[in-house]
Amino acid sequence: MDVLSDILSRMRLSGTLYFRTSFTSPWSVRVPAFRDVARFHLAHKGRCFVRIGPTRERVLLEQGDLVIIMRGAEHTLYCDPATENQALLLDEVVERSGFTGSGTLVYGETGTDHETQLICGHFAFDPEARHPLVDALPGHIHIRNYGEAAGAWMDSTLRVIGAEAGRDRPGSDLIALKLSEIIFAQALRSYLNGDGADRPVLAGFTDRQIARALKAMHEAPAHPWTLEALARTAGLSRTAFATRFSRLLLMTPLGYLTHWRMQQARQLLTDTDRAIIDIAEAVGYHSEAAFGRVFKKHFGTAPATYRRHALRGA
Repeated sequence: MDVLSDILSRMRLSGTLYFRTSFTSPWSVRVPAFRDVARFHLAHKGRCFVRIGPTRERVLLEQGDLVIIMRGAEHTLYCDPATENQALLLDEVVERSGFTGSGTLVYGETGTDHETQLICGHFAFDPEARHPLVDALPGHIHIRNYGEAAGAWMDSTLRVIGAEAGRDRPGSDLIALKLSEIIFAQALRSYLNGDGADRPVLAGFTDRQIARALKAMHEAPAHPWTLEALARTAGLSRTAFATRFSRLLLMTPLGYLTHWRMQQARQLLTDTDRAIIDIAEAVGYHSEAAFGRVFKKHFGTAPATYRRHALRGA
């Protein structure tokens, strides 16, 4: 599995589709903050503005554009600047529209040609999972003409989502929901290869030589990696590799390896009943005591205690 897929799978990326809208002018909707999710709006037809807090940055969402709003930030969607300050809360818009949870959310004046169709939803991760790549993403990602930017296959996928979302046909919701999960992975890949290529941390995943070392760590996290071995994999000297890795990812190579091992260990503790020594060995530690020390330093609690609390919470 490639590095990005491995990260998103380990973090348990899941998509939730809210609805497809048919908004006709004038309209303005305020979407409240919601923790630990990344909301998305895809302009299937028409255009609108998005004002994103707390920076209050404004984005013009043209037909075909995608915006992903990270960390559940509050934002306002509106048809033109004159309506921005008249925004109603999303719950009130849903209530006024009579939306029942199926079909299309229709709101606004009738008899107008100024229609905006949005496909809206959110992406979520395991709330206990963390990764430097996701943490380093900006407050929002705006990809213009997303279908074209991602390629013909994504353009076709978006057409299917647009056709299925909000339709009262057998399987429509499930089809649109599962396809929506593809949006985040592809949007992140497009962003990494475009505007995010020079952003701190993200730059390490697009650097050809550093990416080789990251791929090796993800393919064999339990391997007894040394700085010298990782440098050879990257095709760099030990010093050049360590300097370059730290400059791009803002952490050391072995620090990254430890972080990734601990994320795997955390998941094995909560998802399986494997003995702690087995989990320790699975992530590269031959001593339960050594594993326990690193785990406690990383999560602030011993592995057995972490497992107990996780099971109690579940």
